[in-house]
Amino acid sequence: MEPPDWTDLGDETLLEKRISQLGLKIEGTTLEPLVQQLHDELTQKGMAFHPPCHVGDEWFVPVGIPAIFIPFFLAHERLRRLERTMMLEVEGDTSEWFMRLMRHEAAHAYAFAYRLPRRQKWRQLFGPSSNDETPEFYRPRPYSHSYVVHLDDWYAQSHPDEDFAETFAVWLTPGLDWRARFQGWKALQKLEYVDELMRSLAGRAPLHLPPYRTSDYDCLRIKLKTYYARKRKLNADTYPDFYDNDLRELFAGAPEGVAATKASTYLRQRRRPLMEAVCQATNEKKYRVNSLLARLIHRCDELGLALDPADPREDLRVSAFITTLVMNYLFTGKFKRTK
Repeated sequence: MEPPDWTDLGDETLLEKRISQLGLKIEGTTLEPLVQQLHDELTQKGMAFHPPCHVGDEWFVPVGIPAIFIPFFLAHERLRRLERTMMLEVEGDTSEWFMRLMRHEAAHAYAFAYRLPRRQKWRQLFGPSSNDETPEFYRPRPYSHSYVVHLDDWYAQSHPDEDFAETFAVWLTPGLDWRARFQGWKALQKLEYVDELMRSLAGRAPLHLPPYRTSDYDCLRIKLKTYYARKRKLNADTYPDFYDNDLRELFAGAPEGVAATKASTYLRQRRRPLMEAVCQATNEKKYRVNSLLARLIHRCDELGLALDPADPREDLRVSAFITTLVMNYLFTGKFKRTK
């Protein structure tokens, strides 16, 4: 089988292609056995419903439609490379990461297929469901034991539907002793309920399987350049002016007689390890942190700031400063002064 003619195109030419014209599918790709793994995991739990999976523009289950859409860029290595170039990372790029996301999305499909949020105990434990989207910003409590921990950013705390999806995903994970992992947690009550609920549904056909057209939901009828323009804008956000007093204190120059290094030069040289450290500490997207660093570099150039190159504490101070900005953004939707 010959590869499609777009796989050898350069990025600029490839970006002019419409995603819907790339002929992407799950069958025959590395995604197919992973989808089968999800279905096998459900079967091993006695569940009869295997959510259908389609190629879409992101990870999601449409409201009311018990089907999983998987990001198109995972369907071909050439598109994974483009995604990494444009966004610095590929969500779901490893088998383990992919399966964590699949189990989460399967929960949403089950919620629609069996109308689970209508159950009184479901609402009692997870809260009232709604058609409202999961909020982009919320105030998680990182040390709360009322919610399971599965995906990053304490996602179970963002919305009742996500609380259920994360709990279901933990329940479904093969080889995980969730009773031992969450012993003493209030979240264990939710896991026990999901276990009881799924046992009651074992072998039963779904209640709600409405007909649908994949093309009505996949959002692929656009050019790749349009897709990435929207995605990068969404992830970049509108940053307020960075705070000159903070930067001047952070980059206060070098002692007399010591040759100073430009702050912008230092940030450019340390950009990748700083980005990795901040992303690891905050679970924030690499694209967003990288954009923040770009703004910091530009502002340091404008202010002519410098630092002592021999100061061993500089990496720690800069990482702490950027981490604080990003954590403020995660919790409030706004970067704020660090003091």
